[in-house]
Amino acid sequence: MFLYNLTLQRASGITHAVHGNFSGSRSQELVVSRGRSLELLRPDPNTGKVHTILTTDIFGIVRSLMAFRLTGGSKDYIVVGSDSGRIAILEYIASKNQFDRIHLETFGKSGCRRIVPGQYLAIDPKGRAVMIGAVEKQKLVYILNRDGQARLTISSPLEAHKSNTLVYHMVGVDVGFENPLFACLEIDYEESDMDPSGEAVHRTQQTLTFYELDLGLNHVVRKYHEPLEEHANFLIAVPGGNDGPSGVLVCSENYITYKNLGDQPDIRCPIPRRRNDLDDPERGMIFICSATHKTRTMFFFLAQTEQGDIFKITLETDEDVVTEIKLKYFDTVPPAVALCVLKTGFLFVAAEFGNHYLYQIAHLGDDDEEPEFSSIMPLEEGDTFFYGPRTLLNLVLVDELDSLSPIMAGQIADLANEDSVQLYVACGRGGRSSLRVLRHGLEVAEMAVSELPGNPTAVWTVKRRAEEQYDAYIIVSFPNATLVLSIGETVEEVTDSGFLGTTPTLACSQLGEDALVQIYPDGIRHIRADRRVNEWKAPGKKTIVRCAVNHRQVVIALTGGEIVYFEMDPSGQLNEYTERKEMKSDVICMGVGRVAAGEQRCRFLAVGLADNTVRIISLDPNDCLTVLGMQALPALAESLSILEMGGGEATPEAEQQHSTLYLNIGLQNGALLRTVLDSVTGDMSDTRTRYLGPRPVKLFRISMQGSEAVLAMSSRSWLSYYYQNRFHLTPLSYESLAYASGFSSEQCPEGIVAISENTLRILALEKLGAVFNQVSHPLEYTPRKFVIHQESSHLVMIETDHNCYTEDTKRQRKMQMAEELREAAGEEEAEVAERMAEALLSEDLPDSVFGSPKAGPGMWASLLRLIEPIQGTTLHLHRFEQNEAAFSIGIVKFINHSDPEQPFLLVGTAKDYILSPRHVDKGYIYVYRFVKEGSGLELVHRTEVEDIPTAICPFGGRVMVGVGKLLRIYDLGKKKLLRKCENKHVPNLIVDIKCRGERVIVSDVQESMFFVRYKRQENQLIIYMDDTNQRCITVTALLDFDTVAAADKFGNITVIRMGSDVSDDVDEDPTGNKALWDRGLLNGASQKADIIANFHVGETVNTLEKATLIPGGSESLVYTTLSGTIGVLVPFTSREDHELFMSLEMHMRSEHPPMCGRDHVSFRSYFFPVKNVIDGDLCEQFNMVDSNKQRSIAEDLDKTPSELSKRLEDIRTKFAF
Repeated sequence: MFLYNLTLQRASGITHAVHGNFSGSRSQELVVSRGRSLELLRPDPNTGKVHTILTTDIFGIVRSLMAFRLTGGSKDYIVVGSDSGRIAILEYIASKNQFDRIHLETFGKSGCRRIVPGQYLAIDPKGRAVMIGAVEKQKLVYILNRDGQARLTISSPLEAHKSNTLVYHMVGVDVGFENPLFACLEIDYEESDMDPSGEAVHRTQQTLTFYELDLGLNHVVRKYHEPLEEHANFLIAVPGGNDGPSGVLVCSENYITYKNLGDQPDIRCPIPRRRNDLDDPERGMIFICSATHKTRTMFFFLAQTEQGDIFKITLETDEDVVTEIKLKYFDTVPPAVALCVLKTGFLFVAAEFGNHYLYQIAHLGDDDEEPEFSSIMPLEEGDTFFYGPRTLLNLVLVDELDSLSPIMAGQIADLANEDSVQLYVACGRGGRSSLRVLRHGLEVAEMAVSELPGNPTAVWTVKRRAEEQYDAYIIVSFPNATLVLSIGETVEEVTDSGFLGTTPTLACSQLGEDALVQIYPDGIRHIRADRRVNEWKAPGKKTIVRCAVNHRQVVIALTGGEIVYFEMDPSGQLNEYTERKEMKSDVICMGVGRVAAGEQRCRFLAVGLADNTVRIISLDPNDCLTVLGMQALPALAESLSILEMGGGEATPEAEQQHSTLYLNIGLQNGALLRTVLDSVTGDMSDTRTRYLGPRPVKLFRISMQGSEAVLAMSSRSWLSYYYQNRFHLTPLSYESLAYASGFSSEQCPEGIVAISENTLRILALEKLGAVFNQVSHPLEYTPRKFVIHQESSHLVMIETDHNCYTEDTKRQRKMQMAEELREAAGEEEAEVAERMAEALLSEDLPDSVFGSPKAGPGMWASLLRLIEPIQGTTLHLHRFEQNEAAFSIGIVKFINHSDPEQPFLLVGTAKDYILSPRHVDKGYIYVYRFVKEGSGLELVHRTEVEDIPTAICPFGGRVMVGVGKLLRIYDLGKKKLLRKCENKHVPNLIVDIKCRGERVIVSDVQESMFFVRYKRQENQLIIYMDDTNQRCITVTALLDFDTVAAADKFGNITVIRMGSDVSDDVDEDPTGNKALWDRGLLNGASQKADIIANFHVGETVNTLEKATLIPGGSESLVYTTLSGTIGVLVPFTSREDHELFMSLEMHMRSEHPPMCGRDHVSFRSYFFPVKNVIDGDLCEQFNMVDSNKQRSIAEDLDKTPSELSKRLEDIRTKFAF
């Protein structure tokens, strides 16, 4: 079995984010890393929408990311510390829309190791040097400079190593143009390592160390170090030179301290806490991330606590000596891994989990009522300030980036009866969790819907003048009339536009500089800017049946297949070409391309005829109306569209790249063909076909992100567009439409105006490049697992949070705190205390915004929810009591029950579970029956067990349960579940059980899988086979009777098969001592499984499922990961395909190695050597390689580049999207 890996949706969790000006224009951009890919995002300063400009897979792990700019430069570079053992410096090239690797310097081994640098990066603020550090011992400094041609140069590394030292954080100190200085948080463990008594550990202090790079002597000196009182977790560099006092802010537990070299005394201020907080009061408070904003006159810091509250920090100085630190509560946003304040006034929040946000900073928080805390306010040691959190005041949310990270559980099913499947994924953490329903398609934003007086047949938009940015009129054609609407603040009917209203319209367009043309069955109406009208009437009894038009040419087909061609002369007059062309059969459709900039005309006309052909006709004056080429079609053509695609966006600083002319053909049988049209000869080649739906396909040319795209309408609408160096053909998640046109107005610069039955709709597509559109339903705690009740299509889900209070406990705790307030107050303060107690009890801070209070370890909150997934309504909710946590769920039918077809719901919970060291008081298995046709639950009974029920699986009319490390079979009793059989040979903890027939596959938390056979006669569970490798399994999926796929915590997917010589049915040993079973092999079972395939995904895989993603497609293995990736492994169906892709992968590894220097083979073989899996993500980068390399790779494979990219597209569309 050979597999091919495809990523359908890339990871959506962000691990690092930096901002800067990477394209060299004055725009502010963000570069984010999503685990193993780098992405360039550009927030639009006018609308605030975040656009993805580029995504690059680096086939490695991004450990650190920084942006820097050389002194006097105008653009930022990106420096990446990855697991490749090399430092990479990248530059974004806007003209090619890709990252270019400028430097790649090797310094150590690959992999995320303790002493290999790459974990930390620090940049000198003037861009003169970069320090790259390891967790332990090693630190290297590289000097950055320019050569004579103004190219970036990098020096050899200078060492700043120190043995037995652990580093927590490092930062470049702003010292102006003096020698670059780096500050590090370190701890020296040498003494505690040598000390046998173990007491030195408690004396060891963290130190703040400054390293100076002496540019004159070209080496690094350890300049100064001082011990810290509290344990610190990160540093913030303070602007220096002419901008500020320099130095660093040390963020530690409960305190923030300003430190600098020289005469500066330490200034420290406690971190304020929330008033009336339900958290454990002994718990320390830390800052988790920060952002610095600096202008010519002032600077401030935004620092976020682990509860999500942001503080604005400012420093008061007296002649470059800092005198006080001021903190002020700013706003609360979700806890972030990175905050970026952009010069355009936006704050980007890359959330730890859940969606990412872009906020507009509306106020700087200088003039509101919020109290300001200062380091000079008198406080007792150990006391702190208090503030009350509130909803957003200084920030305004402008955009939200959907993120599925972390996907905790997922299933694929068609519960909405839509013919195509939906993915149901449970994501998120704590109060910001959600159940998301993913459908393949682009999200459509509905701008406006208005009713029309009848059922229209067609719609167009036109501008008044060619240079205008926005459309002026919407023209709607009915079977017997034409309606003209003007576009302004509102859309209203006009009668003086010059269009003929008493006839249906076939087409209309803006013509030349300032004229309009309307084509109707009896003629052509040419409307000049001064409202003069020229008419051309159809001859005799003939009428115009089909037409094609752009802003310089008009082509019409009369009844009987006669083609008449008009072209505009320099004076703005439409002139008919002297000859007409008779076609052999009726003209069904016509298409003409746009006139390119600097050209007089479009050279080609495409005509679809009733004899199942498409002909290309020249419109060049030298050979006008001669047929250049012909293509036979499998069915009648319905519509044609010629357009240029693939050139990328034409921006002022980047010349339009070479783009290709494509002819799109929509057929009456529902297929869409895309053919390359040679721009010189008109030859057609390289045809790609996709089936869109049962209805004939109509095509409409629209504009998307500055380039042309095709809207294809069959039973549902599809958009074919070119985005980030590859073609996408994606359905719109919207009801079916009849006719459409591009639409541009001030409120909606790139929209679509469409008609559906008797309504006119204005739509916008914002999330180009997205594979799925999602509907999100909020949940209360972190979702753990869910099952589908097939009869009612409802989901039953368990949600469990550690370190959390249940609603009841929260209420009790509030009452208790209010009581303490009242008791602590004296006679005089009784009234004030009463008011404060009332405020405490009435305060309601939703967990989804302010985070849930931390209850302390060993505290659990959990619930069971029955939900209708399409509307997201909760039908039944059962809350478990405090410290009882649900871990497993399953739907089982019991054969011994009076109704063997009745499904029961089993939920496994644990009471007083302590994670480390692992200890459980007891476990329970709850049995529920479904009532009210699956929309309610009723408790039957609960059974007490001695450990956590971690896995539940139906097994031959009974149930198989993993209780800790015991594998048991239970049957349904009257008062509780009855134990029938048990196996005690699983070593640690059962995490997953899959059953098929008499076979059971049991997964252990660290010892891989055990294959168990149930012997009915003897009522025994016997392990007959296991795996040779240790694996920390997270999830398994059965592929067939002998084959199972498994995923582990470290991001590997493995396929294991029972060999042909393995027997699961070993007879009773006649001697009676079961010698065969006792013999064992390598301390395990007597037989071992064969490994069929190994592949490293690079992110923890949480769900695996064998499913068909597209109607009529083939089965594939779908996986989702903790970072939000959705991918598939698909089997090759022919040996020839496999050999071709294997050769392509080999060529791509050598010709286009990963960006940050990681070796592709070793990345995919991180834990086990990659076996029988080809990486489609690498193969698909073939389309991004420059054309000379493409040709040389294709020649080696005896193919053309277009054949190769067609094969890549085919394998994708066969299994997925």
